[in-house]
Amino acid sequence: MMIGNNIEDLPASIPSDAYYNKQDSPTFKAYLVIVVRDKDGKVINVHKQRSHSPTANFIQLLLPASYYNMTGNTITVTNINGSSNPWAFFKGSYTYPNTAVNNPSYLVMIQVGSGQQSNPYSAYKLAAPISNGNGPGQLSYSTPSIVPNIIVSGSSASFVIIQTLSNSSGATITITEVGVVVNIQNNGPACGYTQNFGPVLLWYDTLSSPISIPNGGGITIYYTFTVNP
Repeated sequence: MMIGNNIEDLPASIPSDAYYNKQDSPTFKAYLVIVVRDKDGKVINVHKQRSHSPTANFIQLLLPASYYNMTGNTITVTNINGSSNPWAFFKGSYTYPNTAVNNPSYLVMIQVGSGQQSNPYSAYKLAAPISNGNGPGQLSYSTPSIVPNIIVSGSSASFVIIQTLSNSSGATITITEVGVVVNIQNNGPACGYTQNFGPVLLWYDTLSSPISIPNGGGITIYYTFTVNP
């Protein structure tokens, strides 16, 4: 029941110590590093920037089961191919990257593109994704990898996702956007219920400056996710 005429009239307040303090340090940070090499393997550019763009898909998948149990609502997860699927956490759980038959969620790629989006939150695919191959306008994607162990340094912990791409297209290719794509499956108890969402864009960044990849050269992309930095 609404009390009062305006939202300001609600008998609720945020504790003063919950407000942001400029001296506070975030407990989670993400970093993006792209190393560019020429045809001889020489490093010609190292691009670094803070990464700060989880997508709607990423945030919605983190909603607690209690939300669905209380409301009975579902949300929609849209993969990079434009296919939408309902996400109902109370029917099961999504799996950590794993190659097992019943738990096939896994890292698909760090994808790059030549476009940009003004609202990364709503992105379900890159604006202008660059396809895998050696033809004109294409880049050759290697198999992505995740550093197998959590890196612990003092009170902080981090993990790194890595992807290498090479340019054999015959011309320089410029990239302006990067995204992390993961295949996600929803599993019910004893795998009695399964739903594969396909490749889902979970993280998206527009580069602070374009990166040119010379013909014969390539790039290595490092996404580092850190807690307690």
